[in-house]
Amino acid sequence: MSEPVLIWGAGAIGGTFGAALARAGRDVTFVDVVPEHVAAIREGLRITGPVDPMTVAAPAFLPQELKGQWKRVYLAVKAHHTEEAARALAPHLAPDGHVVSLQNGLCESIIAGVVGAERTVGAFINFGADWIAPGEILYGNRAAFVVGELDGRVTERLKDILEEAKLFEPDAILTQDIAAYLWGKLAYGSLLFAQAVGQLGIADCLARPELLPLWRALAGEVLQVAAAEGVSPLGFNGFDPAAFRPGATEEQARASVEAMVAFNRPNAKTHSGVWRDLAVRKRRTEVDVQIAPVAALGAKHGIPCPALNGLVRCIHEIEAGKRPMDDANLLEILP
Repeated sequence: MSEPVLIWGAGAIGGTFGAALARAGRDVTFVDVVPEHVAAIREGLRITGPVDPMTVAAPAFLPQELKGQWKRVYLAVKAHHTEEAARALAPHLAPDGHVVSLQNGLCESIIAGVVGAERTVGAFINFGADWIAPGEILYGNRAAFVVGELDGRVTERLKDILEEAKLFEPDAILTQDIAAYLWGKLAYGSLLFAQAVGQLGIADCLARPELLPLWRALAGEVLQVAAAEGVSPLGFNGFDPAAFRPGATEEQARASVEAMVAFNRPNAKTHSGVWRDLAVRKRRTEVDVQIAPVAALGAKHGIPCPALNGLVRCIHEIEAGKRPMDDANLLEILP
């Protein structure tokens, strides 16, 4: 008999993943801060799109309504809400329980600071999903899904988490170096943050030939900082870290960009979640918890990060209403 699971954050990621678990017969409870979404999940959470449409009804609560404890909590909130959410869920985490981070960025260290490193498990996700409306999430494309213990061990709980992940993504894998995937996603993610400052979708934006120097600069800076931190990022879904490291050729970078374009072109999710934050949801992005910290680490190691800093400035200006979202913005990121 599988353990009940708690999904804290029932948006694009948590909602899609949790729905698949619930359909498979797992005992799933959702927590979210949007009252209308919570009410809709109780009636039936609709996962739409071409990949795996389904409707599942499940228990759902606002944080202040929740009672009880769980051994396994999947945390799927935006990176800048991680600490607040971790503190809110801590009373509901069993003494022998653990939190699995289904997030972008280096959120595992934030979670570990609240519940303890031994009760924190890492995960790397790249599938595409968008919160459309209360009770409705678009599942746009399948992609890499990797789970790993922070210390690299292959534990029984990790094996169990992998089996649970396979209920959603049959090709999910486990790793003994989760940091390599998380930093790989940061490098790729820097390109998605850049896409968000314009209007073209991911594939069309990446395909702009005049932006190849920008892609090389952004990913290259992240990879230099990762190396200084002792991490060798791994690739996925067309992104090849070796193509953006110092010494890599323009041809290598172009080949990887073309592979990323090919991966993203057929997807029902055409724009990044960062773009939706700015253009649709009209809310803060995760730039201060994903991109800005990499540039700050770069400064600590004496690594200049002009492209990353330029990207952070551009997004801050859009968030503040001082700059329109325009494809020309991408030409201004590089100093």
